[in-house]
Amino acid sequence: MTDTPTKLSFKIAGMDCAEEVAVLKREVGPVVGGAERLEFDVLRGVMIVTPEKPISAKNVIDAVARTGMRAEVWDEETSKAPTAVEPDRWWRSTLTVASGALLAAGWMAQIASEGWRTLLGESEVPPSLVARLLFVTSAIAGMTLVLPKAWLSLLRWRLDMNVLMTVAVAGAIGIGEYSEAATVAFLFAVSLALEAWSVGRARRAVEALMKLAPDAAHVLQPDGTEVSLPAKQINVGSTVIVRPGEMFPLDGRLVKGETTVNQAPITGESVPVAKTVGDEVFAGTINQDGAVEVETTKPANDSTLARIVRMVTDAQRKRSSTEQWVEVFARRYTPTVMILALGIMLVPPLLMGADWSHWFYQGLVLLVIACPCALVISTPISFVAALASAANQGVLVKGASYLELASRLKAIALDKTGTLTAGRPEVKEVIALSGHNEHEVLDIAAAIEARSQHPLAQAIVRHANSLGLNPPSAEDFQAISGKGATAKLNGQPVWIGSHRAFEQRGEESPELHDRMEQLAARGLSVVVIAAHEHVCGLIGLGDAIRPNAKDALTAMHQAGIERLVMLSGDNSQAAASVAASVGIDDVRAELLPEDKVKAVEELVARHGMVAMIGDGVNDAPAMARASLGIAMGAVGTDAALETADIALMSDDLSRVAWLIEHSHRTQRIIRQNITASLGVKAVFVLLTVLDHASLWSAIAADTGVSLAVVFNALRLLRARQSR
Repeated sequence: MTDTPTKLSFKIAGMDCAEEVAVLKREVGPVVGGAERLEFDVLRGVMIVTPEKPISAKNVIDAVARTGMRAEVWDEETSKAPTAVEPDRWWRSTLTVASGALLAAGWMAQIASEGWRTLLGESEVPPSLVARLLFVTSAIAGMTLVLPKAWLSLLRWRLDMNVLMTVAVAGAIGIGEYSEAATVAFLFAVSLALEAWSVGRARRAVEALMKLAPDAAHVLQPDGTEVSLPAKQINVGSTVIVRPGEMFPLDGRLVKGETTVNQAPITGESVPVAKTVGDEVFAGTINQDGAVEVETTKPANDSTLARIVRMVTDAQRKRSSTEQWVEVFARRYTPTVMILALGIMLVPPLLMGADWSHWFYQGLVLLVIACPCALVISTPISFVAALASAANQGVLVKGASYLELASRLKAIALDKTGTLTAGRPEVKEVIALSGHNEHEVLDIAAAIEARSQHPLAQAIVRHANSLGLNPPSAEDFQAISGKGATAKLNGQPVWIGSHRAFEQRGEESPELHDRMEQLAARGLSVVVIAAHEHVCGLIGLGDAIRPNAKDALTAMHQAGIERLVMLSGDNSQAAASVAASVGIDDVRAELLPEDKVKAVEELVARHGMVAMIGDGVNDAPAMARASLGIAMGAVGTDAALETADIALMSDDLSRVAWLIEHSHRTQRIIRQNITASLGVKAVFVLLTVLDHASLWSAIAADTGVSLAVVFNALRLLRARQSR
């Protein structure tokens, strides 16, 4: 294996929770230049190494082997699974089942020799030789994967959970509690298998995203024939054919045909979207109606879907403050309980002359309780499940910390254009003057604007076309920057421009000025159409408010947001009109980008936790200054995906309230899990001190609470709808 200073990825067999991560940091960290050069993706069982200096992969693999785990180089591009992982899971399951079967056989042998009194604890006779052999064999089977790790930890004077459980089982055998030793070993094996299963369950939820896009596509050849090729081999610019019911294999642009597309796998939208020539389509979405031809615009590894998958898997490596707290607590909790266990073993016999064997047994109970499995596993599994669920709903959260922040938001700042409105102006009113009718005014305006790329010009042309008008051809078109345009129609000069530009021409009457001010007061942009000696008419254009904007803002208030503020670069009248229509609490208009940043800073100083919702590009500075940056309509928009902490893949503003409620639900489940984990341990610490606990009941309770917190966390995979 050659030396390389680049990033290396390794698949780790046996890495299922933070305990193994801590061990790997201690052992592999010094080899690569420090633990900070290691990243861990427990979800996929991957360790990512960024070495300080060139290092061979073999050195890293050897360091991992010293922990009792196994590592193989992993290719992130092909996501090729190593050969060691599946056999490890099979071996673990086999040993767990064997341990349980031998435990049951031991109990059957005990019952056969002593009767049913042994189940009630009424028998004083020790187990028979056959029962003892079965119990010991059961314990060995249950601890087979634990013993090597425990031995390696002891050699380095580290007392981890493997050492704790090994001492507990060996101690129980040493004092003749064979059945309890076997029960503890079996339940601990079940607990480890449960961890592996829960991580696998969350892993499969993310892998489901990766399987959305088909592996192959029908590529149209220059001679008109079709050939099926793997999606990864298709070049940008190729033409692929997608039939009804098939998924789009790559991002692209429709070049032939019309259809409707189910974009729910990417954006969470419940309603199919109509697509025609020139429209974008995305890998993983479903073609519903007609066969279409698509020109690919991105390779398979850079499609919107591929980027989402990468971001979801990267997100779970970014730990939240809750996860960090749990890790610190567990690091301090374990040695504290171990010291207490040592005190239980020594103090009563030494100071009160109590039975050594009895209090040694009680100390073993505390060693079992010192294992923080349920506590450590509950939080990361909860966040992974929540992140995967959000992605399936078209909400891409870039880290557990951002999901956690959403539940603490007190105020939200929103951009107007493209967020509260559709970002596409429409003709709202046409006023004909000087003897013209409305169609004549639109004819003149559309004839001039047909050559302009300005958004208002395109809106006028669209409106004229929708009415079936056929504007005459304009001659001598000339755009006047910032003011409008001039042209000739039938040899006569005509002019079109803004209210301000018309004022500068000096042709405005007081009556006409008042009329235009009335339109502006309604939030409309006014366009004036004038001929050589008179004004032909006025056109009022406005940006359409999103149909669900008002309901979405109401839902945000219901989700706990105290203040909704609109930040707009538009004029005050237009901004106030939109704000009044949707229920905004505060309006700040005519803002430059730097003014928006200052406004966000003020909101943060006043409310603490503030989100900024924008398009991810123009609002990037304000989004960066906010506690949480949320990008609207990020599907297919690379800049939006990169700049925001959270990206709403569709233009559905209601996803914000869903996100806040999802965050609250995640926090509730995490608090439930932490409370349950610590509560069970506190109860058994108290029962042990009061001499009312048993070894098997302690591990049974610990395994039971592990099972409970895992299933509770996985409830987050089922997304709930917002109110």
